[in-house]
Amino acid sequence: MTREELVQSFYEVYGKTGGEPVCVFSPGRVNLIGEHTDYNGGHVFPCALTIGTYFAARKRDDRRVRFFSGNFSRAGLMERSLDRLEFDPSKGFSNYLMGMIWTYREKRGLMPDTGMDIYLKGDMPHASGLSSSASVEVGMGQVLNALFGFEVDPFDLAVLGQFSENHYNGLNCGIMDQFAIAMGKKDRAIFLDTAALSYEYAPIALDGMKILIICTNKKRGLVDSKYNERRAECDEAVRELRQVVEIQTLGELSPEVFDKVKYAIANPTVVRRARHAVYENERTVRAVELLKAGDIEGFGKLMNQSHISLRDDYEVTGIELDTIAEAAWKVDGCIGARMTGAGFGGCAVAIVKDEAVESFREQVGKAYLEKVGYAADFYAVEIGDGTHVF
Repeated sequence: MTREELVQSFYEVYGKTGGEPVCVFSPGRVNLIGEHTDYNGGHVFPCALTIGTYFAARKRDDRRVRFFSGNFSRAGLMERSLDRLEFDPSKGFSNYLMGMIWTYREKRGLMPDTGMDIYLKGDMPHASGLSSSASVEVGMGQVLNALFGFEVDPFDLAVLGQFSENHYNGLNCGIMDQFAIAMGKKDRAIFLDTAALSYEYAPIALDGMKILIICTNKKRGLVDSKYNERRAECDEAVRELRQVVEIQTLGELSPEVFDKVKYAIANPTVVRRARHAVYENERTVRAVELLKAGDIEGFGKLMNQSHISLRDDYEVTGIELDTIAEAAWKVDGCIGARMTGAGFGGCAVAIVKDEAVESFREQVGKAYLEKVGYAADFYAVEIGDGTHVF
């Protein structure tokens, strides 16, 4: 979407009186490897995308905050107030926006002095697992910065976005989504240690290859999924492991040490959850080493192993994502494929050689339709910059 198209859409809802709006783009993200490790103190390897959420916003002269989504136009104009920042389950997506206003006040003592008119529209598939909620949160923070002169840098913006998701919207997520969206750089993925919040940018040189996102088109709400349950199981594993080893998170354990001390975990299901977190962290560290060495084939094999672990040990894939991954692995020219995001539907990510892209779409699409009964959507994506005014 161009700036001119965005501004025109804003005017169609709110009119031109009051002047031109500020415009912000906030990307979606895809995690190439390192799934369900972020809240376990492990490593992740996400990148920002060139698809995401577009915002146009303008100050008002009262305390009203009005929202209009170009993706959900039937919902009409939604109105909230700066004098009532509490979560309202009847107000849908606006809670992700109001949550950031609340968080700025609670965590930084920053409060808008006037209301706002906000138009937003995303070009990501809805509920796909590309982090549309984090895209909206971080984008809203950037809107507040631009409109009111708040000096919140991208790193802090990611931290505030996570706080809002955790404490306002009730999803006990890690930092990865907001971090990748706020801190992303074109043609770079972020190798992030979620425990220390230390990071480095790694160039993604995919000469003759494409990153493909495959959307299952199975809708799911993370807050209502088993996401929080998985986190609780990992917390249980840490509590029991502390009887025999001094740790704060599963990310501190190597696979070798974990295999020696896992006897301390009573529940075999919890053992499998912890095993995924530990081994996935090791896979992520190794994957980045291989990528730096130019071994994209080795990187792809670790992507495949990641999906198998998410399927068998963490149990967050399901028939949709498994069908996509298993069909992808059979395609000549597919370097690697795995589910990405929280799971329970959403998306898979694959690295595919240019000459195999069309056959990949055909073979995986056919297998998916036959097994699941409805079509998957395919998106060739590029790695882009983090949230910014444009």
